[in-house]
Amino acid sequence: MESNPLLLGTLVTPLAGAIVTLLLAQSNQLQRSIAVLTGLIAWVFSVALLVQVHDLGVQTYALGNWSPPYGIVLVADSLGALFAFMVTTIMIGGLLYTFHCQDRCMTYPAFMPLFLLMEVGLVGAMLTGDLFTLFVFMELMVLASVSLTAISDDQYGLEAALKYILISSMGTLFLLLGIASLYATFGSLNMAEIAQTLLTGERPILAPASAFMLLCAFLLKSAVFPFHFWQPDFHTTAPTPISAMLSSIVVKVGVYGIIRLVTLLFVEEAPLLERWLSTLGIIGILFGSLAALRTYNVKRMLAYSTFAQIGFILVGIGWGGALAITGAIVYAFNHAFIKSALLLLMGVLASYTKIKTANFADVTGIGKKLPPALGWLVLLGGLSLSGVPPLNGFVSKLTLIQGGVDRGDWLNLIIIVGAGILTLMYMVRAWQNIFQRQPTIGAVETKEAGDSLVAPFLLICACLLLGTVFAEPLIQLVSATVSDLQDPNIYISGVKLYGNGT
Repeated sequence: MESNPLLLGTLVTPLAGAIVTLLLAQSNQLQRSIAVLTGLIAWVFSVALLVQVHDLGVQTYALGNWSPPYGIVLVADSLGALFAFMVTTIMIGGLLYTFHCQDRCMTYPAFMPLFLLMEVGLVGAMLTGDLFTLFVFMELMVLASVSLTAISDDQYGLEAALKYILISSMGTLFLLLGIASLYATFGSLNMAEIAQTLLTGERPILAPASAFMLLCAFLLKSAVFPFHFWQPDFHTTAPTPISAMLSSIVVKVGVYGIIRLVTLLFVEEAPLLERWLSTLGIIGILFGSLAALRTYNVKRMLAYSTFAQIGFILVGIGWGGALAITGAIVYAFNHAFIKSALLLLMGVLASYTKIKTANFADVTGIGKKLPPALGWLVLLGGLSLSGVPPLNGFVSKLTLIQGGVDRGDWLNLIIIVGAGILTLMYMVRAWQNIFQRQPTIGAVETKEAGDSLVAPFLLICACLLLGTVFAEPLIQLVSATVSDLQDPNIYISGVKLYGNGT
């Protein structure tokens, strides 16, 4: 379908919401209500777009009615539509949490507009068909998330934000160098145009260098070793709904970019890139799992856990093959729900303490003073992250392991299974320390009321449904997505046919 307005609706809705909430800066409660409504409308657009892509194939929208490769085009193939749906769904959870959140930073006039601008950057990165526009959307996402972290109630928020913006500039440099080398070679930044030339033409000398620079940029955005050191401070000090978005969907922008590299743009270089991805993924799994066992803060533990979870995804991409990439995408999708739910739950936990802390030394044993539902939800989230059935984490690990068996990489499979056991150890230990032990002498005083459990409860319910009722439909949907990814001409023809007006 030419000029599908659903693409524009999915992207423009949160942008319009950001503008409206900024104009309504005098009424914070109205800002939050409009932001939630905006998130719901964007989600409806993304659902309709996902259905259309599944039924009709690649959907496009040329901005300004300039056809590609001369103009900027929005493209929704099966991968982009799936990731956009994931982003808008998790963003609803974050927006709902802000509705009853007691953090002081939530009352700042710029908070909700920045939150919605972060969604614009995320959705735009998933749906753009142009490399420079991808850069613009990624930078919008970074600037919004950095600003939101800088205004956090945490005293170290500004330090963490400055640290990340400095490190992110390195990723920006890699990304711009990669984009510049591609433009110098092809005279175009349209991904379909570049992919078609690389598939059919002579291999340009800058192709491997461009692939390496773009890979480095996406690895930094996903906090993959050796570009990982900014993540624990940044994710831990951010306001709770922002922290949940950072560890669940913001890091997936890098994953999305990596999948595009190995399946669309640099298919010939993919085997070399995949070997690097497997190695870095295993390092991330080991480092993240062991660091999560030894950290002093519950939110920081989950931030280190993200290292490991992204490592699982990278190993799946590195294995290559339909089964392994299916496992990686299923893992990325399910992880977004698990991690956002857990971090929102930790925010609820901290909100019940008078000094708003999630340090183990302060919160050990306080669970007995908190609503029992909080403890049970944390346990379910931890079991899901560990891969215990019938939650969606089990589906993720099972599909990934099937991909490893298909590739015959037994050593890495053993490491993955062992890391799953480590995940169970640190999640169950954290739950026991907080909700099963008697309060310690150093435990903080608690309040009678805290943040609402509605948003994390809904996300945990989604984890249960994705592990049972929707497990098979999700796997089938991702399998169809991977089938499309294995033929780059599906994406190329979807964009080029539109550009040719046929």
